[in-house]
Amino acid sequence: MAGIVISLGLFAMIFSIIYLAKREKMAMIERGMDPRRYKPQSAPFQNLKWGLLLVGSGVGLFFAYLLDHTALRSVEDDSNWIIYFALVAIFGGAGLFLSYRIEKKETDKEDKEKLD
Repeated sequence: MAGIVISLGLFAMIFSIIYLAKREKMAMIERGMDPRRYKPQSAPFQNLKWGLLLVGSGVGLFFAYLLDHTALRSVEDDSNWIIYFALVAIFGGAGLFLSYRIEKKETDKEDKEKLD
């Protein structure tokens, strides 16, 4: 049963990717655009965003581990798992915020250079 479901899912995924790509090209032709000259916009800060998200999540996981094994050692029940999720979310969000600030600073600097 699992083999059939996996095979059908794989077929449906490949079919939909090809179908949507052809549909996108047809829409471009209808609007008078040349699909061969179309280049998708690059995202220059995508690697920075992912890197800071993962670093922030790692730091949050590390701090949660330190808290769990030092400050919260006296707590006997298994309710310390909440601190792991909370700190990963907090530090991951801080990493994304830092990425946003760096990206905004760079784009503002580029816009200012264009105006000068």
